[in-house]
Amino acid sequence: MAVKRSKLQLVEWLLASIGLVCLVWYGVIGYRAVQYQRRQAAELERAMEPAPAAEPPVPSTESPTIERSRQKGDHQLIGRLEVPRLGLSVMVVDGDDEATLKVAAGHLPDTPLPWEFGNSAVAGHRDSFFRPLAQVKINDVMKLLTPHGEFHYEVASTRVVSPNDLSVLAQKGRSSLTLVTCYPFSYVGRAPKRFVVRADHVPAEAAKTGG
Repeated sequence: MAVKRSKLQLVEWLLASIGLVCLVWYGVIGYRAVQYQRRQAAELERAMEPAPAAEPPVPSTESPTIERSRQKGDHQLIGRLEVPRLGLSVMVVDGDDEATLKVAAGHLPDTPLPWEFGNSAVAGHRDSFFRPLAQVKINDVMKLLTPHGEFHYEVASTRVVSPNDLSVLAQKGRSSLTLVTCYPFSYVGRAPKRFVVRADHVPAEAAKTGG
């Protein structure tokens, strides 16, 4: 009996130690994300010009890749995405690698930039920055504040797709913002699906009046 009790105590100690390590690691990741968000927010404030709301995006004569190659850093600051009804506010930077998505929402590099004409896509983790999207509704208003001005959107559709379904990134002949995260939101482990929100660009005046 003493041996069994000793083994049980060892197992309990090991489980408690693993839990503590995971808790500390999660805290470190969370702290880094908060600090990164603050730095990017400060950079956005410095980069913003005292100009009125941006005009609708216009077609670019160069590809997004060429334009970005002239800008500083692999993780160019895009701006701050806000969905007021959901209380969602997150800094967006260029890049969709895992290191980026741990600290921000990531603009998919192969899609147009928000100030370019086309369908701009942004990815985020469902268990952090994009968790509020579980409650998103059609006609919800979004705002993307960037160094190039403010861009306003209204949610037009939501979809659940497979991870390899690239049709959600297709160009629709208008400016839009597509948000992508894993699905289901409550899934434990690597989620099997993707939740996609497409929001169409609208004039700032229309966004303020609800359409």
